[in-house]
This record gives sequence, structure tokens and C-alpha cells, in this order.
Amino acid sequence: MRIFLTGATGFIGSALVPELLDAGHEVIGMTRSDAGAQALAAAGAEVHRGTLEDPESLSRGAAQADAVIHAAFDHDFSRFVENCEKDKRAIAALGFALAGSDRPLVITSGTGMGSGHHGEPATEDIFDTRHPNPRIASELAGNALLESGVNVSVVRLPQVHNPFKQGLIAPLIEIARQKGVVAYVGEGKNRWPAGHLSDVVRLYRLAVEAAEPGARFHAVGEEGVISRKIAEALGRGLNLPVVSIAPEEAAAHFGWMGMFAAPDMPASSAWTQDRLGWRPTGPTLISDLNEARFAQ
Repeated sequence: MRIFLTGATGFIGSALVPELLDAGHEVIGMTRSDAGAQALAAAGAEVHRGTLEDPESLSRGAAQADAVIHAAFDHDFSRFVENCEKDKRAIAALGFALAGSDRPLVITSGTGMGSGHHGEPATEDIFDTRHPNPRIASELAGNALLESGVNVSVVRLPQVHNPFKQGLIAPLIEIARQKGVVAYVGEGKNRWPAGHLSDVVRLYRLAVEAAEPGARFHAVGEEGVISRKIAEALGRGLNLPVVSIAPEEAAAHFGWMGMFAAPDMPASSAWTQDRLGWRPTGPTLISDLNEARFAQ
């Protein structure tokens, strides 16, 4: 297939390009920069110039393809609500180009959108249209397209990691440097799901090949890594003390990250593994943190 890939030069996208090419697909990679264009061309992908802020550029890219993977997202979490709304518009633009066909569109969300109750892991079958997390906007946009006949499925991401980058742990590192301590909330028993980058890109490929309308896949290798263990690994890597802070102090200490620092967010991928035959085999989050070399 000719696959249009947004976010093609990002953390996930730059690993997804060779995954798709090695499987025999052609890749049309979106980028906004000359450097990105050079990187995509060197990797063997066709270059498409576009941005999330330009819906017409997204529609033009999708119109050239047999399938679309939307992996781009503006990760300025200090503007999280605004960026979720921007993603909603981007998904609508991609779907516009695919209307009237069965060409698959794989969009991206977070495992938190499948959160259950009473500490149970998030699951793929849960779709709560009233979910309080702003990222639900992405899935609402996808669902609207699905109801209009577009072949939409969702890959929900946990903390995606390798030794060089680890999702929301990057801002935790910056906060720790600013504060001089690595903090966790309360007893640090709350959990974050995780998935190694190599496993995540393989799941995206399997999802676009499956082209299953309405499916929601969880890119989860570890259901829940205890936040205290994450903090301890960061403390070792940064050579900083590790401390507990009270829940009522989380917002002041973490700033915008406070919304993610305390909740218990385990997630399952049992259905995904059964449905696609996907088996995560990459290193664990803690092992990647132990291998990380934190730049000063």
C-alpha cells in the first residue's frame, strides 16, 4: 500500500517509516521542514509538505494514498486542550479525503481513554464519549468519521520508550532538574502503562494492514509500571534524591504535569494481542531508563 504518514519525522514516525518500508509498503511522509524532507528522502520515503495547522495539506496527502496513519500530535502539553482540538480538526481533514472509499485511516489516542473503574486496567472496548481527558476529542473525531462510513481505527498509546526518549518522563526529568529532587506522589503506587518503540511501530503496521473499522488497539507492553520505581530510576540516572510529596502538593510541584503524576492508569493489551497476533518483545521501561544517558 501507499501509506500517508503524518508525524513521519517524529519519535514514533521516524521508526515507523522503516517498519512500513521493510514490510513492502510505500510511505508518503509529511514534514514541514527542509531537514525533515532530507531525512525522509534518505530513509526511502516520498516527501509531502504539510502541517497540522493546514488542514488542506493533510487532505492533499491523504488523497494520494491507499491508507493513512495519523501519528502527528503537538506535544506542548502546556496547551493540551488546544492541541487536542487541533488534532480533532486534523482527523476531520484526513477523513474528508478518504470519504466514499474503504481506504483505512489509523488515528492515535491514549490508553487513558479506555480507563475503567476501581483500578482496573484500561481496555480496548471502552469508549466513553464524556471522558474528562481532552484527548477524547481525537476519538470523537474518529468516531464521527466512522459513522459517516470512513474506515477508522485507533492506536492508543501508553508511555512509549527507548533509551533516548520515554514519553511524559521527559518533562519529569526537566522538573526534577529544576527542583533538585525526583518526586513521586504519596506512596508512589500509581501505575503508568508502557510500550517499547519497536513494539509500538509494529502495532501501527499491523493495525493499518488489518484495516478493521472501529477497532481500538492498545500498544501496551507493560500494564502498569509503578511510579515510585520510575522515580527511583530517574534518581539514579540524574544523581538526585528521590522524595515523596503529598497529593495536595502535586499541582504546585509538577505544574501542568500534575494531571498525569498522581492518577493510577494501568492498561491492558490482551484483546489487541489476541486480535492481531501482536506480541510485545521490547525492553521494559525501567531497563531503558537504566540505559539512558540523560543530557545535561
